[in-house]
Amino acid sequence: MNPSDRKFSSGSLSTILKSRETAITLVFFLIIAITAFKSPSFISFSGDGMRDLLLSPSLLVILAVGQAVVIISGNVDVSVGSIMGFSAYLTGRILTDHPSIPVIIVIVLGILLGTFLGVINGVLVALMKIPAIVITLGTLYIFRGLLVLWAGGTRILPGDLPAVFVDFGDAQFFRLPILTMLALAITLLATWFMRSSRSGRTIYAIGSNAVAAKLYGLKVNREVIFSMAFSGTLAGFAGVLYLARYGGSDSQSGVGWELQAIAAVVIGGVAILGGSGSVWGAAIGAVLLVTLNRALPVLGIQDFWQQFVIGLLIILAIFTDRLLFLRQSKRLLKMREVSHEQK
Repeated sequence: MNPSDRKFSSGSLSTILKSRETAITLVFFLIIAITAFKSPSFISFSGDGMRDLLLSPSLLVILAVGQAVVIISGNVDVSVGSIMGFSAYLTGRILTDHPSIPVIIVIVLGILLGTFLGVINGVLVALMKIPAIVITLGTLYIFRGLLVLWAGGTRILPGDLPAVFVDFGDAQFFRLPILTMLALAITLLATWFMRSSRSGRTIYAIGSNAVAAKLYGLKVNREVIFSMAFSGTLAGFAGVLYLARYGGSDSQSGVGWELQAIAAVVIGGVAILGGSGSVWGAAIGAVLLVTLNRALPVLGIQDFWQQFVIGLLIILAIFTDRLLFLRQSKRLLKMREVSHEQK
């Protein structure tokens, strides 16, 4: 190996070891190891331990992937829980009231509802020039209010749904849950899109500095609408899978999931102000968050401390992002000073 190759390998290894995704993955495996030591059934291959470990984070991973794209663009969507619940109930209502409609068409309709609501969010944010958190906070209540008005006190039950649809929620392929495979596929596709496509790179640029991106000629409004529509689409898909996974839906489906998605994204290393982070990291953050929620009760930690630990993780993630930003700013300033001195 020549010196340049050795230098490249050393630099690549150093980058991997210092990445937030690697750190989160190590914490994830540490939690599993500690929990499995106290309760071996937690990851038992013979029982439901490993299956639940893989299946439980799937829906949150899908929500977090969409939320990550929005946050990287410099915005935030707090309405995804309402979109998820709306899509779940719409899908269940159609399957119950119109059983003659093919299941696949109903699934597409549920996803399209999510896309439509996401586009509404994107258009309002792009045209009104109001912070996305304000707009989506309003649509959170609007979408939820419409759902409550429609659903009332009724509930979709497993017996109301086609057996093939309910069975899909627990289906496996070579002992791997189908929902887990779908979540992984979505994460990989979104990661490729954000890293390799022009639109993905534009979203990063907008999140870093929207004003500079606009002056450079980038289509800021178009990408903002796209990111919101993408998040809505995945929230709609998560709603359909929620219905299949839990076999039911009501007016409260999806409540609180938006906060979990945002927490997963932040824990996964995506800067809350936008412009940095990765979809892959957000997905790992979602897996870590759900695993932590399952592991802490096994370790005998009370509910209050469970919430405390999750809140502490979020604050630590934000603190780390801020610290890294300040270090990078100092490094760039030093490089600029050296450049001026050389001139």
